[in-house]
Amino acid sequence: MDGMLVIISGPSGSGKGTVVKQLRPEDGYALSISVTTRKPREGETDGRDYFFTSEENFHKMREEHDLLEHAVYVGNYYGTPRKYVEEQIQKGKIVVLEIEVYGALQVKEKFPSAVLIFLMPPTLPELAARLTKRGTEDAVTIEARLKKTLEEVPLIDSYNYVVINDVIPDAVAKIDAIVLAERMKPFRAVEKIKQFTDSQKEIIC
Repeated sequence: MDGMLVIISGPSGSGKGTVVKQLRPEDGYALSISVTTRKPREGETDGRDYFFTSEENFHKMREEHDLLEHAVYVGNYYGTPRKYVEEQIQKGKIVVLEIEVYGALQVKEKFPSAVLIFLMPPTLPELAARLTKRGTEDAVTIEARLKKTLEEVPLIDSYNYVVINDVIPDAVAKIDAIVLAERMKPFRAVEKIKQFTDSQKEIIC
């Protein structure tokens, strides 16, 4: 089957990372690997965890439009390499990119066929409870994250699908169903349709 790019976004605490980890490689999924200028941490491998590169090369990739999106975080550059994504799609893989809303919209502009899925918690109080339960952030940070979530809500209209992540297996099943439906859309099977019609002409002739 033809490959495709799936972008999954959602507020901190929506369970993006947990859900993405449940998308199995044996079902055709491949996680997008980011390129970064930061140094590898212990145990990290180039080409598996990240593509590690120099700042000079990163800027060159950006100038040559080799990145689908890019951002700066804690003094280091991060981006999504176009080449890796396109290579995996050509292999028939469902490339999954877990990224924040504004980065997702950057990718959509450069990759119009990408499928955008917004992962939502059931309610805002539930999101607040999840963030508090994690115990990794103080009350001020949690309030800031909730405020950012409300700012992102109007941008959901730019997405193709919304999945409510109440029960993780159910959310994963919904994403699987979305991918299956998307892979059956005619524009993703242009070559197969052409082969079919061409062979039909031979039979008729």
